[in-house]
Amino acid sequence: MKRKLVAAVGAVAMMASVAACGSDGGSESAKSPKDRKETLTVWLMVDAQSTWPELVKDVNAQFNKKYPGVKVDVQYQQWADKAKKLDTALGGDKFPDVVELGNTETMQYILNGALAEIDPKKYQNSDTWIQGLKDTCSFEGKQFCVPYYAGARVAIYNTEMLKKGAGVDKLPETEDELLAAMDKVSAEYGKKDKRFSSLYLPGRYWYAAMSYVAAYDGKIAEYDEGSKEWKASLSSPEAQKGIQHFIDLVKKYNKADQTKDEQDHANVMANEKAALLYGNGWESGSVIDGKNNGNPKLEGKILTAGMPGPNGKALPSFIGGSDLAVTSKSKVADLGEEWISLFTSEKSMEVLASKNILPNNTKQLEPLKAKPETAPIANAVPDAWFTPIAPGWTSIEKEEVLENMLLAILKGDSVEAATKAADAKINELINQES
Repeated sequence: MKRKLVAAVGAVAMMASVAACGSDGGSESAKSPKDRKETLTVWLMVDAQSTWPELVKDVNAQFNKKYPGVKVDVQYQQWADKAKKLDTALGGDKFPDVVELGNTETMQYILNGALAEIDPKKYQNSDTWIQGLKDTCSFEGKQFCVPYYAGARVAIYNTEMLKKGAGVDKLPETEDELLAAMDKVSAEYGKKDKRFSSLYLPGRYWYAAMSYVAAYDGKIAEYDEGSKEWKASLSSPEAQKGIQHFIDLVKKYNKADQTKDEQDHANVMANEKAALLYGNGWESGSVIDGKNNGNPKLEGKILTAGMPGPNGKALPSFIGGSDLAVTSKSKVADLGEEWISLFTSEKSMEVLASKNILPNNTKQLEPLKAKPETAPIANAVPDAWFTPIAPGWTSIEKEEVLENMLLAILKGDSVEAATKAADAKINELINQES
């Protein structure tokens, strides 16, 4: 799922005014833990409710053993409207003390003053936190959230189609071999269905496009030490090679609407219109989930693997995942920090790892690199890329700039012209928002 941040109206001014209202518990924090009587409000996403509810229950029990008089009110949120609800809540008097944020959301809330600074030393595994997640919580040498779990994009493929069409039992390990197999799958299944895509890459899928940019050592933007500014770099030769590579794949293999984004690509595979996707590891489950437009008949036929990339290397993945933060408005910030500490402890990360969810640290990630169910995604994490850690990058406009750039190329603009236009727009937005 693409987690686009909905910008709050007047958020900067609002957050600046409330940041000073935050508290570490004040006079209450001086009381004995058994005498505390507050309520701690925690916003978690529905993933925790559906996949690791026992962890939430156990952490609450641990917390209440020390603070028996504190009520922990866990409220589960949906990704589709969480950002809008959070912005509204932070502008009022009923707001969460602890909030889960997608790692693409955190910078906006850090800059708006919505998140309290945390001390990494209070958290287990902080010395081995996955760098890509830690970076999304950091600004100007300070830490404002705690890595929760990681994610990465991988190849999701239909084993039956690969076997019947290309005569192979598993996904090839090099791109040349992969594309040769896709050509054979296209020939086999395209005979009956002209809309069948052996490799389904939506044209506006900027996460995938930027993975190919990273494969050629290109970047969306780079920090210039001389000017102390971020400067867009999509028009560099390296980035242009990656974008051209992506566009070539889209044009050759996507036989459906090439101008769409990736929002429904799991559904495309569920409808047996594609043999291979490049998506989040969890989307393999979406393909077969009958309750959410998936196809249960494909159970056992959908597997994941590392996605081969150009030049004989694996395709670099976007580092996804979630972070946990204490809001700066919270009057029980000390309790929030302690709850997060329990929820992200080594013991808690073991629970996530047992469910094939990637933990927040490299130490506990290591065993998952050898586990068949998690090896593709776990191995994609250490070298994963992320969007520029630049003020304002997380705004929705920059995602639209990348999507519009890809759309322009698909409609006939040259890569050179489209990337130069995108760079100009990105620089304009960064300068406006920094």
